[in-house]
Amino acid sequence: MQTVTVEGYLAADPSILAAQGSGRKRASFRLLETARFRRSDGQMAERTTGFNCVCFNEATAENYIAPYARKGVRVVASGHVENDTWTGRDGVVHYDLRLVVEELRLKTRREGPTEEDPESSVEPAADDLDDEIPF
Repeated sequence: MQTVTVEGYLAADPSILAAQGSGRKRASFRLLETARFRRSDGQMAERTTGFNCVCFNEATAENYIAPYARKGVRVVASGHVENDTWTGRDGVVHYDLRLVVEELRLKTRREGPTEEDPESSVEPAADDLDDEIPF
């Protein structure tokens, strides 16, 4: 099985849904990834791609995604891709690809010490540094 890793931003707050019958919770969300590139004429451009994601791990959906994931949060999601097929109300069959999330990491940035915790310090994550990488 192939593994796909996508880093981007949540397009909206995730939906926590319960399966009919079993009642098991799952999280559903859309992840937007923007790639910046230079066109053949030298102009900078960007392309945004949306990924429909679903996480079937009930503990992750309830204890991690529901309380902490919000629209605009930067996310790294990895898992495998599945075909999703459904029939609309008009009888038309729809096809889509979705990322079945197996691992998820929220990359939130703290702004600074809060009034409740004035001694908290902010240390930049390794990927927040703008230093040139020498290789």
